[in-house]
Amino acid sequence: MSLQSYRELKVWQMGMHLAERTYSLTHGFPKHETYGLCSQMQRAAVSLPSNIAEGHARDSTKEFLHHLSIALGSLAELETQFLLAQKLGYMVPNDTEAIFSETGELGRMLHGLQKSLKAKL
Repeated sequence: MSLQSYRELKVWQMGMHLAERTYSLTHGFPKHETYGLCSQMQRAAVSLPSNIAEGHARDSTKEFLHHLSIALGSLAELETQFLLAQKLGYMVPNDTEAIFSETGELGRMLHGLQKSLKAKL
Protein backbone atom coordinates (compact mmCIF):
# COMPACT_ATOMS: atom_id res chain seq x y z
CA MET A 1 0.00 0.00 0.00
CA SER A 2 1.45 3.36 -0.99
CA LEU A 3 1.09 6.56 0.95
CA GLN A 4 -1.32 9.07 -0.49
CA SER A 5 0.13 12.09 1.31
CA TYR A 6 3.47 13.16 2.68
CA ARG A 7 1.58 13.89 5.92
CA GLU A 8 1.34 10.13 6.45
CA LEU A 9 5.14 9.81 6.50
CA LYS A 10 6.51 9.35 10.01
CA VAL A 11 9.68 11.23 9.03
CA TRP A 12 7.60 14.24 7.94
CA GLN A 13 5.63 14.15 11.21
CA MET A 14 8.86 14.01 13.22
CA GLY A 15 10.30 16.84 11.14
CA MET A 16 7.25 18.97 11.88
CA HIS A 17 7.58 18.23 15.60
CA LEU A 18 11.26 19.19 15.52
CA ALA A 19 10.41 22.45 13.74
CA GLU A 20 7.80 23.26 16.39
CA ARG A 21 10.31 22.50 19.18
CA THR A 22 12.92 24.65 17.48
CA TYR A 23 10.57 27.63 17.34
CA SER A 24 9.61 27.08 20.96
CA LEU A 25 13.21 26.83 22.18
CA THR A 26 14.51 29.76 20.13
CA HIS A 27 11.71 31.96 21.46
CA GLY A 28 13.70 32.18 24.71
CA PHE A 29 16.99 33.21 23.05
CA PRO A 30 18.30 36.75 23.53
CA LYS A 31 16.60 39.41 21.39
CA HIS A 32 19.88 40.23 19.63
CA GLU A 33 19.77 36.71 18.11
CA THR A 34 16.33 37.21 16.50
CA TYR A 35 17.79 37.83 13.05
CA GLY A 36 20.91 35.76 13.63
CA LEU A 37 21.04 32.32 15.16
CA CYS A 38 17.27 32.10 15.81
CA SER A 39 16.44 32.82 12.21
CA GLN A 40 19.06 30.36 10.93
CA MET A 41 17.79 27.60 13.21
CA GLN A 42 14.18 28.20 12.30
CA ARG A 43 14.95 28.11 8.57
CA ALA A 44 16.92 24.87 8.92
CA ALA A 45 14.13 23.31 10.99
CA VAL A 46 11.44 24.32 8.48
CA SER A 47 13.59 22.99 5.64
CA LEU A 48 13.38 19.46 7.05
CA PRO A 49 9.66 18.68 6.66
CA SER A 50 9.42 21.02 3.66
CA ASN A 51 11.98 19.01 1.67
CA ILE A 52 10.41 15.72 2.70
CA ALA A 53 7.02 16.98 1.50
CA GLU A 54 8.41 18.42 -1.73
CA GLY A 55 10.37 15.27 -2.51
CA HIS A 56 7.34 13.07 -1.90
CA ALA A 57 5.31 15.22 -4.30
CA ARG A 58 7.87 14.90 -7.11
CA ASP A 59 7.42 12.55 -10.03
CA SER A 60 10.38 10.28 -9.44
CA THR A 61 12.15 8.31 -6.76
CA LYS A 62 15.42 9.97 -7.79
CA GLU A 63 13.98 13.42 -7.06
CA PHE A 64 12.60 12.21 -3.72
CA LEU A 65 16.07 10.94 -2.82
CA HIS A 66 17.57 14.31 -3.74
CA HIS A 67 15.16 16.13 -1.40
CA LEU A 68 15.81 13.64 1.40
CA SER A 69 19.51 14.41 1.00
CA ILE A 70 18.76 18.12 1.40
CA ALA A 71 16.67 17.33 4.50
CA LEU A 72 19.62 15.42 5.98
CA GLY A 73 21.85 18.42 5.32
CA SER A 74 19.38 20.68 7.09
CA LEU A 75 19.30 18.25 10.01
CA ALA A 76 23.10 18.38 10.36
CA GLU A 77 22.97 22.17 10.13
CA LEU A 78 20.31 22.34 12.85
CA GLU A 79 22.24 20.01 15.16
CA THR A 80 25.32 22.22 14.77
CA GLN A 81 23.29 25.32 15.56
CA PHE A 82 21.75 23.73 18.67
CA LEU A 83 25.23 22.81 19.88
CA LEU A 84 26.41 26.38 19.30
CA ALA A 85 23.35 27.72 21.14
CA GLN A 86 24.24 25.53 24.12
CA LYS A 87 27.88 26.66 24.05
CA LEU A 88 26.69 30.29 24.01
CA GLY A 89 24.56 29.60 27.08
CA TYR A 90 21.21 29.97 25.32
CA MET A 91 20.15 26.40 26.13
CA VAL A 92 20.58 24.04 29.04
CA PRO A 93 22.31 20.71 28.37
CA ASN A 94 19.12 18.72 29.14
CA ASP A 95 17.26 20.50 26.32
CA THR A 96 20.14 19.93 23.94
CA GLU A 97 20.33 16.24 24.85
CA ALA A 98 16.58 15.85 24.24
CA ILE A 99 16.90 17.57 20.87
CA PHE A 100 19.86 15.37 19.89
CA SER A 101 17.83 12.31 20.79
CA GLU A 102 15.11 13.51 18.39
CA THR A 103 17.53 14.50 15.64
CA GLY A 104 19.35 11.19 15.95
CA GLU A 105 16.14 9.23 15.53
CA LEU A 106 15.02 11.41 12.64
CA GLY A 107 18.41 10.99 10.94
CA ARG A 108 18.20 7.21 11.25
CA MET A 109 14.70 7.23 9.80
CA LEU A 110 15.72 9.45 6.89
CA HIS A 111 18.69 7.18 6.12
CA GLY A 112 16.38 4.15 6.31
CA LEU A 113 13.92 5.76 3.90
CA GLN A 114 16.78 6.59 1.53
CA LYS A 115 18.02 3.01 1.65
CA SER A 116 14.53 1.68 0.96
CA LEU A 117 14.04 4.04 -1.98
CA LYS A 118 17.48 3.27 -3.44
CA ALA A 119 16.59 -0.43 -3.43
CA LYS A 120 13.69 0.40 -5.77
CA LEU A 121 15.93 2.10 -8.36
